[in-house]
Amino acid sequence: MVSRMVTAATLVMLITMIFHLPFGFQAIYALVISRESHWATVGAVKMAVIGIALAALYMLVGMVFSLGNPELRLCWVIATLFIVFFILSVIADYTTAVGFGILVGLSIPVLDRHISTELKVEQTLWAAGQTILAAVIAALVALFYAGLKPRSDPVRPPVAERLTSVADVLDCYASGRPVEENTAKQITRLVMLGTSTLRRDIKRCSYPPHYAEQMGVLVSLLGRLVDIAAGLASLDVRVSESDRQRFQTLARNIGTLRADILEGRTPRLIEFPVNTPASLTMPLVPQMEQIVSMMAEVFAGSISLGWYAPSLLDEVDPPPSLFVRDAFSNPEHLKTALRGCLAASLCYITYTALDWNGIGTAVVTCILTALTTIGSSRQKDVLRITGAIAGGAVSLVSQAFLLPALDSIGGFMLLFIVVTAASAWIATSGPRLSYFGIQLANAFYWIQLQDFGVQTSLVPARDRVIGIMLGLLMMWLVFDPLGSTSTAVQMKKVFISLFHLLAQLASEPFSPNLRAAIKQSFSLRETINSSFNQVRDLADTVWFEFGPARQQNLELRRRIVGWQPQLRMLFISYVSLLKYRLRIPGFELPESVRLAQQQFEECLARTLNDMADRLQGGTRERTQSLELAFAQLKESVRIAGSVETHEVLNANLKTFLLLSERITGLADSLAKDI
Repeated sequence: MVSRMVTAATLVMLITMIFHLPFGFQAIYALVISRESHWATVGAVKMAVIGIALAALYMLVGMVFSLGNPELRLCWVIATLFIVFFILSVIADYTTAVGFGILVGLSIPVLDRHISTELKVEQTLWAAGQTILAAVIAALVALFYAGLKPRSDPVRPPVAERLTSVADVLDCYASGRPVEENTAKQITRLVMLGTSTLRRDIKRCSYPPHYAEQMGVLVSLLGRLVDIAAGLASLDVRVSESDRQRFQTLARNIGTLRADILEGRTPRLIEFPVNTPASLTMPLVPQMEQIVSMMAEVFAGSISLGWYAPSLLDEVDPPPSLFVRDAFSNPEHLKTALRGCLAASLCYITYTALDWNGIGTAVVTCILTALTTIGSSRQKDVLRITGAIAGGAVSLVSQAFLLPALDSIGGFMLLFIVVTAASAWIATSGPRLSYFGIQLANAFYWIQLQDFGVQTSLVPARDRVIGIMLGLLMMWLVFDPLGSTSTAVQMKKVFISLFHLLAQLASEPFSPNLRAAIKQSFSLRETINSSFNQVRDLADTVWFEFGPARQQNLELRRRIVGWQPQLRMLFISYVSLLKYRLRIPGFELPESVRLAQQQFEECLARTLNDMADRLQGGTRERTQSLELAFAQLKESVRIAGSVETHEVLNANLKTFLLLSERITGLADSLAKDI
C-alpha cells in the first residue's frame, strides 16, 4: 500500500512539474484516497470525482452571482461553509465529503484575489482538475498493482486461518495445558470479526454456482465451529485422557480439511470413532466432531445445502446510501454544521480583513478537523499541528541544505520519494498516527510544490503554519464553549447501547424460518461488533479532552475499558449459546429445557437493561434474579438428562448448561461492578 501511495503521488508531482500545472500540492489527495484494497480505491475514486465535480460546479455558479457584490459574496461564503460542514456530517462516504470540502476551501481564497474574473474561473477549474487528476492516478496505479499481484483466492486463506485457530485451541487441550493467551485472543478476534466479509467475498468471486453454494455452507459451519472454540477457550475444566485423544484426532482432521481447502481439493470424508461414549469433562467435543464431519460432507454432496446456511442470493447487502441513516432527523448534524460554519467564517473574515490570503489554509484546517466529538477533533488538531510543523521543518532543512545541490527534477524526485514514503509509512501505521503522516506530507507538498523551482522564501511555510494555528484557535473557541458532545459522553452512550443491543439479541423473537433467523442474528451481531470497535476508538481519544471534567472522564474511561472485555466475553459466550435458541439441526433441546431457556434469556435481557439504566443514572424495579433463573434452567436440564438416554443429546445438554453458567457468572460480575 505504501508503494502504491508513493507511486501515485510521485506521478502527480512529475506531471505537475513537467507541464507547470498549478495546485501541485493536491498530490496529497493521492495519499488520502488510497485504500488497502485495489478495488476499494477505485470505488472511492469514482465517488470522489463526482463530489469534486459537483463542488466545482457549485463554486462557479456561486461566482456568477456573488463576485460583483462584496456583501453578497460574504453571505454566499458563509452559506457555502454551512453546506460544507453539513455535508461532512451527513454524507456516509467521508472521503467524498472531504474532497468536496477541500475543493471549496481551496477555491474560496481564489475568489478574493486581486485578479481577473477569467483567471479566478481558471484557477477554480485547475483546483478541481488537479484534485481529480490525483484521484484518477491513484485509481490507475491501484489497477496496475492489481494486475501485477498474483490472483489469489480471497476466501480460502481466511477459511484456513480460522481452521488453524480452532486447531490451536484443540492442541492446547490435547496437551493438557490451558489455552494460551495469544491463542485465546486470536479466536476471540475471529468471533468478533464474524463471517460477513467471507460471505460477501464468495458472492464476488467467479466460483461456479454450485461451488459458491458449497463454500457458503462451509463458511456458515465454520462460523459455528469458531464460536464453539471460543466458548471452549473460555471454559476452565480438566480434560480426561480419553478426551485428549479425541482432541488430537479432531485437530488432525481439521488440519487435513484445511490443507484440502487451500489446495482446492475435494475434502476427504473425516472418520471419527463410532460408538464413542459422550465426553463427561468436555461435552463440546461431539458437537465439534459433528460440524467438522458436515464440513467435509458438504463437498461430497451428502447433505442438503439449504438447511445449513442462508442462501447467498438472499444475503444481498443493502444498497449503499449516500446519507447516514439519521441525516435529516438528528439535530446534532445541524448543530455541528452551525458550529463548524461559525469557526470557518471567523477564519475567512479574519484573513480577508487583513488582506492576507496566505493564511487561507485556516478554512481548510477547520474543514479537516470538524468531527462530531471534541476528543476526536482535538486528536486531529494535535496531529495536524505536529505533522505540519514536522513537514515544515523537513521543507526548511531541504531548502537550506539539500535543494541547492539538486539541479534536476530527478534529484528532487528522490527527495520527494523519501519524504512521501516516510509519510505514507506513518499514515498506514494505525489510526492513532495516520493523520500525522498525512499532515507531514501535506505541509511538505504545500511548500515545495507551490512553484516550479527551488523555493527561496520562507514566507509560504510561515503563512501555512499561521493559517493552521488560526484554524485550530477558532475551532477551539467555537466548539468548546458551544457544548459539542464530549468524547467521554459519546463513549458512555455507545457503551450503554451495547447492553441494549445484547438484551435485544437475547430476547428478540427470531423468524420461525431458520434461514431468515440466521440472517437476523448475523445482522444484529455485526451491529454489536461495530459498537464494540466504536467504544474502543472513542476511549483512545478521551485523553485529548481537557477541562474541569477531565479527571472524571478519565475515570469513566478506565471503568469502561475494564468492563468491555467482560461484556465482550459475555457476547461471545452467548453467540455460542445462540444456536440452541435458533434450533439449528444438531442443536435441538427438549421442549421443557427450551421453555426454561426462554425464561432464562428473558431474565438475562432484563439484567442487561438494568445495567444500562444504572449507567444512565436511573433505577429499574428489581425482577427475578439471573441466578434464580439459571437454577431453574439447571433443574430442567437435570430432569431432561435423567429421562433421555441419547448420548449426543445429553452431551448437548451439558454443553448448553456450561455456556449458560458462564454467561450467568459474567453477567452477575458485571452487574455487581456497575
